[in-house]
Amino acid sequence: MAASSQTRRFKIALVQMACGEDVAANLEKAERRIEEAVAAGARLVCLQELFASVYFCQNLNHAYFGLAESVPGPLTERFGALAKRLGVVLLVPVYEKRAPGLYFNSCAVIDADGAFLGVYRKMHIPHDPQFEEKFYFAPGDLGFRAWDTAVGRIGVLICWDQWYPEAARLTALHGAEILFYPTAIGWLAPEKEAHGERQQQSWEVIQRSHAVANGCYVAAANRCGSEAPNGSPGIEFWGGSFVADPSGAVVARAAVEREEVLVVEVDLDLVREQREVWPFLRDRRVDAYGDLNQRFLG
Repeated sequence: MAASSQTRRFKIALVQMACGEDVAANLEKAERRIEEAVAAGARLVCLQELFASVYFCQNLNHAYFGLAESVPGPLTERFGALAKRLGVVLLVPVYEKRAPGLYFNSCAVIDADGAFLGVYRKMHIPHDPQFEEKFYFAPGDLGFRAWDTAVGRIGVLICWDQWYPEAARLTALHGAEILFYPTAIGWLAPEKEAHGERQQQSWEVIQRSHAVANGCYVAAANRCGSEAPNGSPGIEFWGGSFVADPSGAVVARAAVEREEVLVVEVDLDLVREQREVWPFLRDRRVDAYGDLNQRFLG
């Protein structure tokens, strides 16, 4: 259900944690972190991308297909029961199995009564050294979406989607007042010294720009810690989960090097105010954007 006028101000939480090969331990840790967030007043909690496992996309290994599961399925049922018990909206990333050989990088949206509202399937799939996601995931086929939850209308995008203004815009046009980005991004050792600071700044700046351009909150939940599964050279995940308000200002930011539950108060009335003062949605030239469906025009 949509939020009432009395619930426009509330707390959200981003869970930033390190993950290991033990799926059961990751799930138990995530549950504890959600309980911590709710104890601190959070009414919506977002977990990081692929939180149930290591970031296995660092190399090619068919064995990791065995981590995928149906949606709805065991993971959504487990966290649906937790959402109902705690009365909290949960954004639960999941490695989704649609059919043998057809898998998605997804995020389930679970309402505060435990109801499964739907799933977002990551639309942009990277193919870079140690981010070999095209081997594991098909591109999302459900488009960009938003959901009415117990706290308000929210949208979900995932990691590589962060770099695309089209994804943020279309999700906002569906009415989302907060864009959540479950994430797994970090430094590769050979690049960190020369490029690490700029990479991290670019990651944050592009997302803050989505908040400005769409007059909405942006909340990115990243993982932390170093992971080197299956003999990979390893990735140092840079944490830094953050929330930006509709003006693009960072309201709160998590540490780089440690686990953290970032609890932040948001006020959805600021979305209305920002969109009235800077009416970018009003002034869009929707008659002039047809070429956006072309890959390149040069």
